[in-house]
This record gives sequence, structure tokens and C-alpha cells, in this order.
Amino acid sequence: MNYNRIIELLEGQPEQYVSGEALSRELNISRTAVWKQMKKLESQGYRIEASRRLGYRLMGKPSKLTLPELLVKLEGTTLVRSIKLLDSVDSTQNIAQQMAEEGAPEGTLVIADQQTNGRGRLGRSWVSPAGKGVWMSLVLRPGIPLQFAPQLTLLTAVALCRALKSVVPLEIGIKWPNDLLIGGKKISGILLESTAEDERLRYVIAGVGVSVNLEPEDYPKELLDVATSLLIAGGEHIDRGAVVAAFIRQLEHLYAVYQREGFGPIRTLWEALSVTLHKPTKLYAPTEVFEGTPIGLDERGALLVEKADGSVVPVFSAEMRFPEANSGG
Repeated sequence: MNYNRIIELLEGQPEQYVSGEALSRELNISRTAVWKQMKKLESQGYRIEASRRLGYRLMGKPSKLTLPELLVKLEGTTLVRSIKLLDSVDSTQNIAQQMAEEGAPEGTLVIADQQTNGRGRLGRSWVSPAGKGVWMSLVLRPGIPLQFAPQLTLLTAVALCRALKSVVPLEIGIKWPNDLLIGGKKISGILLESTAEDERLRYVIAGVGVSVNLEPEDYPKELLDVATSLLIAGGEHIDRGAVVAAFIRQLEHLYAVYQREGFGPIRTLWEALSVTLHKPTKLYAPTEVFEGTPIGLDERGALLVEKADGSVVPVFSAEMRFPEANSGG
């Protein structure tokens, strides 16, 4: 199927409907086949309005991230040393990890317009349609002891939260450890994967996915109660390049602070942005399930949870659920 021909036909009558019958006749395919092709175009980032009576009209085309645009927006930064910009990949994490194994230096950034098999925490998949989000992975080589890896996850969450708040006037907060929420709904995914040698990190792949301009129909119905996008929450399309640049600038600043001053300043910032602290919650840890109230982070990056008996326990890995609203993540 020549998708360019379909776009030409729709663009030939801007802001007007083209009937399914006319498209069927011009393309020599059935009306059902026309509908299927429209759905495929939507999955590629085209915005098409369908009317059972009038037909189809093109409302918007996918925006493409370009290297010149990103370089201009990143001017003055030093963290990113090279950018690999791709149309569609299974996962930017896989590409960045392969490049890191081949010796790619710290600051190698992989960005894709679309992911076909994006990964989130705990093995979850991540909805990553073309032209509508920011899907990227950055190679870091911090050279710190392996046990400090969780601190980098929290640092990345702080950087992304501060970045998004600088781009959009929305109330965005961090749900432990690194989910960003707007009104209790997830707006982004962060996944840090590391490789160590002699108990020190060889490299870390910081994967970030931000649902920027996704629309309700981009999500499976079962996710609409727990996920949102900047477009859905704010009502306006957002420049994806601006999101990338804001994140890199925040990450560069905080990464330098971390390397110079340690985790203390990052912990303070994380606690200030958290929507998790001081709310009773249930934690599903690998070895137990218990209830408690998160009260802060310790110096290692563990979540400090106060139990009903007054004892305080550190938690490094758990699924968190609030009694009043199961927000997933």
C-alpha cells in the first residue's frame, strides 16, 4: 500500500473530508481496507478525523525530531557528545546498550521517533507511538560503586520532573522511585540498566520515555485510568525537542552536583518533588508485603518506611500502591 498516495489525496482537500467511497475508488481497495490503512497511518503519528457520513480528513502530520534542531536546542551543554537519531527501533535501551558494549563514550544519546517494544520497570511494556513522545536512552559511565546505582535512578527522576515543570505549567510530582505523575496518572517511564565489573559500574543506560503528545486513542483502554500525556493534561501540543533539551540540561546540572557533592542535594530535591511521602501505602517487596508510611530517603537512596509499630525500614525495591487509588506503576 502506498501511504504517500493516501496522504496526497487527503492533503489535496485541506480541512475537508474525502469520502471513503472516493478513496476506495482511487486506491482500488475496499472501504474496509481504507479504514485499516487510516488506522495504520494514525499509529504512525498522523491525526485523521473520521466521519461515518462524510469520510476522512487530515488534521495533523507527525512532527519529526531532526538533528539540526536538537543541536541548536542543546547548544551550550557538554553532557551529550553524540546523538543517534532513529525512525523506529524495538527499544532505545537495546541500541544504547549495544553501543556501550562497543565502547561508546559517556554522553552517547539514542533517540527514536517510535519504539515497537519499549520497556519499563518490572518488565512492563511502554506505549511508544511515532511522532508523539520522547523515547531516548543515554550512556553514562559514572564509575561509582555498584551499590550506589539506585541513587542515579532517583537523580534521573528529579532531572526529568524539573525539566517537564520548566516546559509545561502542570503539577508534576514523583512517585517512588521514579514514576512522574500528573493528577495521579503516569506521564513518563524511567529505566536505568547497568553493567558492573569488580563491584563498580562499567556503564549505566538511562532510559527515559515521556508521553508528550499522545491522545486518548493512542492508549489501550485499560491504561486510560492510570496513564496520561502532556497534551491530554494540558490541552496543548508540546515541542518534543524542547522536552529533550530541558531534560539534558537538568541532568547535566544534577549529575555534576552529584559527582561533586554526593547524594545529599539530590535526596533533598527528590523529597521536595515527591508525591509519595507521608501517605499510608502498601508495599509489595520481593520477600514480603507490608503497610507503612514513607517518610524520606536514606543516604543510600533507599525509601524509609515507618511501620505501624513505629519501626523504620529501608526499602530498595517494591511495588507501591496507595489504598485510596491504585495508580499502578
